[in-house]
Amino acid sequence: MVSKGAGTEIGSATSSHPGKETADNWADSERSVALPNGTSSKMIPPTGSAGRAANGVETNIDASQDTFNIKVQLPGSDIIDLHLPPQEMVQEIARVLMEREDTCHRTCFSIQHDGNILDNFAELASIEGLKDGSVFRVVEEPYTIRESRLHIRHIQDLLKSLDLGDAYNGIECNSLSFLNSFSEGDIGETSASGKRKRRSVSDQPLDTVECSPPECILPGAKDRPLSLLQPMTMDNKHLQCLKSLMMNGWNPPPGNRKMRGDLMYLNVITMEDRHISITASTRGFFINQSTAVEFNPKPDNPNNPNLLCHSLVDLLNQISPIFKKNFAALQKKRTNSHPFTRLATPLQTYSWIIPHKPHTIDFVRAENVYTSPICHEEHISGQIRDWNEELQITREMPSQNPMQQLLKEQTIFKVSSDFVAAAISGAMAVVDGSIIAINPGEYIKMQMFVWNNIFFSFGFDIRENFKESGGDHAAYAASSSDLKGIQAYTDVNVEGLHLLGTVIVDYRGYRVVAQSIIPGILEQEQEQNVVYGSIDFGKAVTSHHEYVGLLLKASKPLRIQKHMILNEMDQPIMLCSSVDCKGIVGNDGRRYFLDLFRTFPLDLNYLPIAGEELHGECQRLGFPKEYRHKLCSVRPELVENFIQYKNIQFSELLKEKMRRRRSLMEDGEGTTETNDYTRDDEVLRSTCQEVGSINEGIFDIRFNLNVYAPDVRFPECELESLKVQKRLMKDIAAFVVSVQIPSFIKDCEGHVLMPADGATITDALHKYGINIRYIGKITQLISQSENKQYLEHISRLLIGEIITRVAKHVVVLYQQNVEISALSLAISHFLNCFLSSHNNGAAHLLPGELASRKKRNKRKMRIPENDLAWASLTCTELWKQINSEAVESFDYALAWYVIAWAGVQVTFYIILCCR
Repeated sequence: MVSKGAGTEIGSATSSHPGKETADNWADSERSVALPNGTSSKMIPPTGSAGRAANGVETNIDASQDTFNIKVQLPGSDIIDLHLPPQEMVQEIARVLMEREDTCHRTCFSIQHDGNILDNFAELASIEGLKDGSVFRVVEEPYTIRESRLHIRHIQDLLKSLDLGDAYNGIECNSLSFLNSFSEGDIGETSASGKRKRRSVSDQPLDTVECSPPECILPGAKDRPLSLLQPMTMDNKHLQCLKSLMMNGWNPPPGNRKMRGDLMYLNVITMEDRHISITASTRGFFINQSTAVEFNPKPDNPNNPNLLCHSLVDLLNQISPIFKKNFAALQKKRTNSHPFTRLATPLQTYSWIIPHKPHTIDFVRAENVYTSPICHEEHISGQIRDWNEELQITREMPSQNPMQQLLKEQTIFKVSSDFVAAAISGAMAVVDGSIIAINPGEYIKMQMFVWNNIFFSFGFDIRENFKESGGDHAAYAASSSDLKGIQAYTDVNVEGLHLLGTVIVDYRGYRVVAQSIIPGILEQEQEQNVVYGSIDFGKAVTSHHEYVGLLLKASKPLRIQKHMILNEMDQPIMLCSSVDCKGIVGNDGRRYFLDLFRTFPLDLNYLPIAGEELHGECQRLGFPKEYRHKLCSVRPELVENFIQYKNIQFSELLKEKMRRRRSLMEDGEGTTETNDYTRDDEVLRSTCQEVGSINEGIFDIRFNLNVYAPDVRFPECELESLKVQKRLMKDIAAFVVSVQIPSFIKDCEGHVLMPADGATITDALHKYGINIRYIGKITQLISQSENKQYLEHISRLLIGEIITRVAKHVVVLYQQNVEISALSLAISHFLNCFLSSHNNGAAHLLPGELASRKKRNKRKMRIPENDLAWASLTCTELWKQINSEAVESFDYALAWYVIAWAGVQVTFYIILCCR
């Protein structure tokens, strides 16, 4: 749930002025974490800590005090009272100011105590002389060009804070939120005491509470409106404060006016239809005498000092009564909305249906489009952020105490959010063709790009590295598996082992992988950079003792066994990962670890291997099965569940063997104390061997990730261990079909699990360690169950999940062959074929606005035949593709859906809406 940029930003960057807060920190208009002047050579972590003042002087503040009662004096002599714990940072005061209705529009200020400017990241306990009743002053600071731009952008975001246009279009990291719709009436106005009044339907008489469901979802309803799938509130009245806010054509200021402090000029059209020219200066904003045809930067009324305002909102309040009234009402509604909807997060969601709304003019955003860095990288080289340096330095921040850990997590969240936003923007530009490839002569799927210090590549098998593993299907799956591996190693957090920032973006049928760039990797060939692992899937392998030492620290939590393999010269070398992983030492001296798509054991149920037979449980269910690629791996949840299952099995076996030995001793078998220890040790060793432990003395199960790698050779010393590893791989394959899947079905039958839609049933399957590719088999088992009447809801959800996922597979290839100007028509045609009951739906080929007005009735617009391939798709053909894809991907036939699909289109419609 993401609100407008006016919301609070967590983990903002340090400012060049200690304690000075700009719109970049709190409105986050430019999403910059680097230095406030726009440069980003390195992100400097905050240095404030408990017990140390902002100027470095040790203090003796009692940090055990519960709270500080402090006063904050605002510009204009207004004073507010705050109660904050001593461990809180100064930036919390600025956050409170940004949330208040009367101060949310202020951006360029510093917070001072006893005349000293405070560091935003200093703790209150570290401020010298702080006590109950201390007064903090909010001091307005001079503007710069950058800060004035951020201030204007922040005001624009406040004006559009309740507008859902950006959320509908999925831009500016905004998403639709239903939270206000559900909580409307629960959060009321603020009382005189400062506490929120809570309103609830429980306060209303029973006869006024409407509890019946909408008629459109009841059986027999003819209309199924899409509006119910959008957030709806009781008060949808749009509050317009200005007709226009734009940059003036007299920009930039001439030299003589720059020396007078002029930064830029604005044009404002108020709701009273008054045209005003405003000067943004270092001191604030004032009205000048310029017109559209005459430049006169002098103040409109130099004798009125009130017309020089530090905030643009204060100036507009004086010149427009309607703005003053509507802006106050708008901010009141914003602050009364649920706080979670005002927190900016990178977890953006996209709606597949949006209402048709008129596109409104926005000159401030239009200027941002004109000055976009896309296609102009060479002109802003000094302002490109070093994403890799920022991501790595945040991971290296100290976390010895809770406050350091909190600050580290906030900074990681902030930098990661910015990196994701930049990666999405770059990936869309790559697919749209707005960025030049570094290898423009190659085929489009083989092209690679570097933009904004981010490396972009397509999720295709560009160098035939996955030719034997499934080609493009394998490359597509490898990117997802690599992301899971990065997350796994990130959670382990081994000091000294560095990972790349990675984002996967699916856009217009293309998968784009965005990664931060290792320093120096583009200057040399990959073969020269790799010091650990293999670049040719095991044919030539190298190892490094420092990487082995780092990976050994991660091997225990990740259940990975160290092992020996033979390199191309038949020399044994040690690995503690998959042979596909690579270790590269960057020019910055950091040791990077990448290509982690084989971090977890292979799933032998979907990997037939000549000469290997699975356990009987698997064979009875038809496993192993051929899959579209050979990179199927088990989920990390399954590994942990399997270890827990084996641990219970180990304990029971050990108890049983010890009980038998004691029984033999009681029957009169002669023993000595030495023999007792020896036999106990033998029992422990035999039990460890029986369950597959790699250690003969303790229970410790780990997996050799290279045991079934095709080109990997092992020395003779590993042959005995390989037998155990192969048995473990077969055991975990049998575990998922003989234990986890039956447990999942049983818990659904007993209502232990009650999934409501595709998302919840997917999460439930993942908690059991069951991959989505098993849902076809689970559906078959449910249909064969004696209690299938209690599982009809689960069966419908699983079938709906199969249909929607298969439709996604089909539409990915479908979009790749669509020209951008026909994309809207093609998607509409696909959805019509997917959801409609009309078998011969015709595609609309001719957009009227693209045809010549004079010749519209004489000839049709000519479109290349290759761009019209999408128009030949019919409902029957689409459902044949869906049925074929369902059999290939999930081993489940949807023949009866193809035959009778016209009678269940509403079911498909509801299923798709749930996704």
